[in-house]
Amino acid sequence: MPVLDKVLHPTMSGGRVLTLILWPLAILTIAHRTVILAVNGDRTDDFTPVYNAALHFLRGQSVYSENYSTVDPHYLYPPSGTLLMAPIAYIDPEHSRWLFIIASVIVLLISAVLLVKLFGLPLDSWVLPAVLLFFFCTETVTHTLVFTNFNAFVLLGEVLFLMWMRKRWDLLAGVPIGITLAVKPVLAVLLLLPLLNRQWKVFITAIGIPLLLTLIAWPVSNDPSSFLRRTTPYLAEVRDYYNSSIAGNGLYFGIAPWLLYVLRIAFVLMAVFSLWFLYRYYRQSDELLWMTTSAGVLLCTSFLVSSLGQGYYSMLLFPLLMTVFVSGSTMRNWPAWVGVYGCMSLDSMLSHRWAAFGRAMEYNKVTWGWSLLMVAVFCVLLFRALDIRALSRRPSGHEHPSAHAVTVKS
Repeated sequence: MPVLDKVLHPTMSGGRVLTLILWPLAILTIAHRTVILAVNGDRTDDFTPVYNAALHFLRGQSVYSENYSTVDPHYLYPPSGTLLMAPIAYIDPEHSRWLFIIASVIVLLISAVLLVKLFGLPLDSWVLPAVLLFFFCTETVTHTLVFTNFNAFVLLGEVLFLMWMRKRWDLLAGVPIGITLAVKPVLAVLLLLPLLNRQWKVFITAIGIPLLLTLIAWPVSNDPSSFLRRTTPYLAEVRDYYNSSIAGNGLYFGIAPWLLYVLRIAFVLMAVFSLWFLYRYYRQSDELLWMTTSAGVLLCTSFLVSSLGQGYYSMLLFPLLMTVFVSGSTMRNWPAWVGVYGCMSLDSMLSHRWAAFGRAMEYNKVTWGWSLLMVAVFCVLLFRALDIRALSRRPSGHEHPSAHAVTVKS
């Protein structure tokens, strides 16, 4: 009977059960987002303006001649980005878009694997399929594929930058962030990390690559000066559509400008305190936690206080979210994950029964998600600062926060 019982009731660890559940869910979700949603597309199309710009560049035609008064997606990449995007126009638009989607999915898969390895977690555990399932269930990844834009490559650039910077491969660390800066400057704020960590060689490639690509692209472009004359002023403007920054959201809802300035200043001050605390107490004791949390704070703050913050930028916060596997993480509290729901959930809040409420929730969702995430991180660090202050008044002295990786078993 004991032998028969083992046959009828084989034992299996909880981690193994999770792995068996999560892998098919992750694979089928990835297939659905790629083959169905992404190929179907949507009314928002980020790929066509890039394809047309690349085609005009190859033909020696004007690239920066769009009418920026419309709400359609515009081509906003600098000449260096146009040079990098030019190869997509060598084949027809439909197949080029499909190849770009496939490349984006591959890049996202690589990013997930590298993030799991970055945090020292086993690839054969339930963590990897859980991360992949989370990735492809979010609004940020789904719309990156559906709208077909460059964000997946920016995420890979961020992950490689953090990995190689931590390994002190400084010149190499500057390469991925330099390539992304040549296309869009969303990761520029992360250059504060090598500056604080005195890894000066990072700047050689991080700044040198976009400069070199600009020097190559400028003389072969038809109208490179139009980027400075027409596109750059438009980028500096606060627009009231597809903009989840505080300024853009406030402009859409007609919020008083003075209140928007107060909110932006408040979040900058929260970021300054958070970065100071992380630098003082975590840089030496847990460099990974310092880098990834600081990166999240810098990026989230830039999304909120800059002139443009689009919801699908949220994927760049994945390294911050992964810190939940590390003791000392600022993500181990429920308000932070309510914020994550706000800025990453694919759920639509539009309501036929309560139209005004649903509209307000839908168009505020990403903004309050980023805001709550920032407030949660700030409050966690503030409470730790107060605890340290209280401990310092005791005869036994005080201790710095500890941060040790959690071991995840399959």
